[in-house]
Amino acid sequence: MYALRKTAPQAGLELAEVPEPTVGPWDVKIRVMRAGICGTDLHIQDWDASAQSMCDSTPFTPGHEFYGEVVEIGEAVPQVRVGDRVSGEGHVVCGVCRNCRAGRTQMCIRTRSVGVQRDGAFAEYVVIPHVNVWVHEHDGGEELITPELGAVFDAFGNAVHTALKFPLVGEDVLITGAGPIGLMAAAVARHAGARYIAITDVHEHRLEMAEAAGVDLAVNVGRTRIADAQRELGLKEGFDVGLEISGQGSALQEMISNMNHGGKIALLGLPARQFEIDWTTVITHMLTLQGIYGREMYETWNAMSAMISTSPALRERVAATVTDVLPATEWERGYDIARSGSGGKVVLDWTAIG
Repeated sequence: MYALRKTAPQAGLELAEVPEPTVGPWDVKIRVMRAGICGTDLHIQDWDASAQSMCDSTPFTPGHEFYGEVVEIGEAVPQVRVGDRVSGEGHVVCGVCRNCRAGRTQMCIRTRSVGVQRDGAFAEYVVIPHVNVWVHEHDGGEELITPELGAVFDAFGNAVHTALKFPLVGEDVLITGAGPIGLMAAAVARHAGARYIAITDVHEHRLEMAEAAGVDLAVNVGRTRIADAQRELGLKEGFDVGLEISGQGSALQEMISNMNHGGKIALLGLPARQFEIDWTTVITHMLTLQGIYGREMYETWNAMSAMISTSPALRERVAATVTDVLPATEWERGYDIARSGSGGKVVLDWTAIG
């Protein structure tokens, strides 16, 4: 089969022919139809500090956001069936550490991520454990989930996990980063009952997309400060909840300085480099900083599936974050679009390769 490979511990990727993955007794083999390009994939292509700290070794196949059809199951797989249309939870856990045994599998200390520490979905086929498979027929009918929407379920799960980490009803929310996950988080915050939602970015087209996603104020921080946004919204005491999705040190620093005392910040964005923050403000303003990695397994999947199946408005807003669908052979152009910020979510079509 063809796969996009990280062949060496250096910048770059290569489309190559490799053997199809084999299926163990508890595994499921999926024919990949669509796969989304994530910020993590950009780090892996660049082989920056974040990628080097996350990845074990090369070679491997990146890609962890995908939608496809089950073509083979292991002999011990109890529920997934050949022909199911599925997405996949990308975190493969050990099942026996303290967190796993307590039901906190998203905090497994031995997590191995699809497309990071094991071969992923930038390929014609991917194999994952059956417990990591999410069958979309459980969401009220396949017709609700297009291949493109199914391919961003992983990313949507990040947005849902981040946005719903703290109560939002009646709260004023600041989101830094109007990329695809930021846009999804804004849509979720609106769905969940936030009062005011402000989002920041430096790309005007993304800020326009954010307005369509339901935000009250889209702020270009290239020329406007968040403090000015507070005044425009009429906030007297700062934001209650912050969702940091950009991975930019300056964004987190400015967010911290504009939170209400006792404010809560969920941190999803992966920084490309280390940076300082104002710990005095964090302490004296009694702020909560909560790291977010992936999704809660599998409550986040249940929540996002329920929201998608019952809210046409939310479903449309999430689907609208996908702006480019390219053949997998044009992966370089897809990466360029994703890196430039000139569009929304970029999805690769793996059905016509070979």
